[in-house]
Amino acid sequence: MKRTVFRGGTLFDAASRTADSADVAVEDGWIVEVGTGLDGDEEVDCTGRGVLPGLFDCHVHLTMTGSDVFDAAQQPFSLQFYEGARNMAATLAAGITTVRDAAGADLGMKVARDRGLIPGPRMQISLNMLSQTGGHGDPWWPSTCVVDLLPPHPGRPPVVVDGPEEIRRKIRELVRAGADVIKVATSGGVVSSGAGPRIPHFRDDEIGMMVSEASAAGLHVMAHAHGEGAKAAVRNGVRSIEHGHFLDDETLEMMAARGTWLVPTLSAGVGLRQAVESGARYPEHIAEKIRERTEGSVRRAVEAGVRIAMGTDAPLYPHGENLLELELLVEQGMTPGDALHAATLSAAELMGLEATLGSLTPGKRADLVVVDGDPLDVRDLGKRVLAVYQDGRAVHVADQD
Repeated sequence: MKRTVFRGGTLFDAASRTADSADVAVEDGWIVEVGTGLDGDEEVDCTGRGVLPGLFDCHVHLTMTGSDVFDAAQQPFSLQFYEGARNMAATLAAGITTVRDAAGADLGMKVARDRGLIPGPRMQISLNMLSQTGGHGDPWWPSTCVVDLLPPHPGRPPVVVDGPEEIRRKIRELVRAGADVIKVATSGGVVSSGAGPRIPHFRDDEIGMMVSEASAAGLHVMAHAHGEGAKAAVRNGVRSIEHGHFLDDETLEMMAARGTWLVPTLSAGVGLRQAVESGARYPEHIAEKIRERTEGSVRRAVEAGVRIAMGTDAPLYPHGENLLELELLVEQGMTPGDALHAATLSAAELMGLEATLGSLTPGKRADLVVVDGDPLDVRDLGKRVLAVYQDGRAVHVADQD
């Protein structure tokens, strides 16, 4: 069995959130030893470079390449899967070796990656997002046209539901189709045609049914949620709040006490504002929602001790540029070590993968990212990714791609 040593790099220790010089020995796709002066059959010289665990993005949409619903409506149905393969490769090249797809990817994409048919990050998939009638995921527009960014197909069930019993059946359909996590919108959204993010969706008995039925299948619930909709989601036991604008002190206190995660997706706000400034064709009522600054909840969440995991909502900011999120988290009060923890051990714990991923620790999978310079300097980190390894195998080398 070949033993490869990544020698002389500055390793990010996710547990302590610090970095120091050390070697990493890898055998058969697993980390077997971390220390100094290690021997191996082959070496990867990491002198002057940082070495990070494979990074996570806990909120992506791999089948989507933009947010222009009118453009998407004119594309051939199957194009999304070919674009999805390209987006998976770009995400992996950014150092993201594991993702949670928050609606879009289906079981076939996950299996194709697992069988080595296409390169990409490991995936947990939600398939689609539960929405109430008139909610964030309802594709009906006031014109009575139905324009759906995620049209249903046999591997991605339709998800507009009302009432606990409809929800029970729909979650069972999602589980049958291969969902690893249940996604719901408990509030309106920024880019949806209907209610804005301050309007709550679904009642307590409905959200409680989601959590109960998902739990029966061994799954968790992630909630697109803002304001009072986030509070209801936390109160009823969802695992993570996605985006999380307009969170009041009571909601943040509940999240900290219950261990509810926040996945802020700050990159999405940057991308949407840039799109509006560049003349994107959003209706004015949506453009007005986009222009509203909403980052303040993240800083207050950090101060309140809420657990945070990294997610971007790509493609609202492009696939492959995921690591901007680290810089934005630091701007909101996290240390660079804390931001990297959000993209490694915290994210692994949120996704239930901390036993095998999230840190450069013996006994874990050999997912490594080699970067130029100090790994704790997260500024422009995405531009400094030199090589990405997944299960000990090089899947991206910057000067060869």
